[in-house]
Amino acid sequence: MDTDVEVFAPATVANVGCGFDVLGFAIHRPGDLVVARPGPENQLTIESIHGESEGIPLEIEKNTAGVAAKALLDHLGERRGISLEITKGIPIGSGTGSSAASAVAAVMAVNEFLGRPLSRLELLPFALEGEAIASGGAKHADNVGPCLLGGMVLCPTNANIEPVQLSYPETLHAAVVLPKLHILTTKARAILPAQIDMKTAITQWGNVGSLVAGLLQNDLTLIGHSLQDVVAEPYRAQLIPGFPDVRLAALDAGALGCGISGAGPAIFAICNGNQTAFEVAISMQKSFAKNDLESYRYISPINPLGAQRTR
Repeated sequence: MDTDVEVFAPATVANVGCGFDVLGFAIHRPGDLVVARPGPENQLTIESIHGESEGIPLEIEKNTAGVAAKALLDHLGERRGISLEITKGIPIGSGTGSSAASAVAAVMAVNEFLGRPLSRLELLPFALEGEAIASGGAKHADNVGPCLLGGMVLCPTNANIEPVQLSYPETLHAAVVLPKLHILTTKARAILPAQIDMKTAITQWGNVGSLVAGLLQNDLTLIGHSLQDVVAEPYRAQLIPGFPDVRLAALDAGALGCGISGAGPAIFAICNGNQTAFEVAISMQKSFAKNDLESYRYISPINPLGAQRTR
C-alpha cells in the first residue's frame, strides 16, 4: 500500500489520581498527527517535525515515534522505505501523554501504510518501546493504552493480563488545565521514593479498587472519594506552584475529584457534565493566575475511540 496515511493520536490523562502507572483515559484534544508515506529504499526516516516540536530530534533512535515505528518494522521483518512527518499538538513535558501520542500515531500510521498486518491491541508493545525512551526506560502503558484503545483503560503490569477498557458514566467530563511549566517525566519519576510503607500501599490499593468499582457502578460519589493519590502526588505537587490551591478551586467549583495528570504539570479534574467541567477549568485557571502562571484549558468527555486514521 504505497500512499500517504495520516493518524491522529489524542492526549491522555495518566494515573487518574490513585492509579499510578496503571490507569488512564483519553480526551479528544489536543493530539499529535503522524503521516507515513513512501521513503528512501530500505530506510525509516523522519522527514520533518512541526508544531510543539522544540528540542525533539529527527534521529530515529532518539525520537519516540521513530523508536516505536522501527520496533514494529523490525518485528514484521519489513524493509520497505517509509518516511514519517510528525505534527506535535501536545507539548512535551506537559503531563498529557505527548510521547505516548507520537509513538501511538507512528505505529498505527505505519501499520495502516503496510495494509494493517496487526490488530490495534497488537500494536501496544511497539508503542511502549517509544514511550520508554521518554520515561527513563519504564514501559508503563497508562498513557499508551488509552491513547491507542480509547476510553478509560486499566493497564496491569502483570504480563498475563491485557489492558482492560472499563465502562464509566457517560456524563463524565475532564477539565485539564496546563500551566506554562515544563516538567520532564524522568525528573518527575526521580523525585519519587524507591519504597513506600505498607499503610500507604494499602490506602492506594483501596482507592484504586474503589475507583474501578465506582466507574463500573456509575457511582459518582464513590468515584470522587477514590480520586486520591497517596503515592506520587505528595512528592510531585511540589513541582507545581500553587497546586493545593488549584485543587481546592476545582473541588469548590464542583469537581468530583482532582489530581496531577501523569507526571504534571497539567492538572485534571473529573466532573459530572460539560458545564461543570467548564466552570471548574475557569476556576483552576484563576487559581494558577494568582501564582502568576498562565495556563491553557482543555474540556472533554472521555474519548472512547483513541487514535484514528484521518487520511
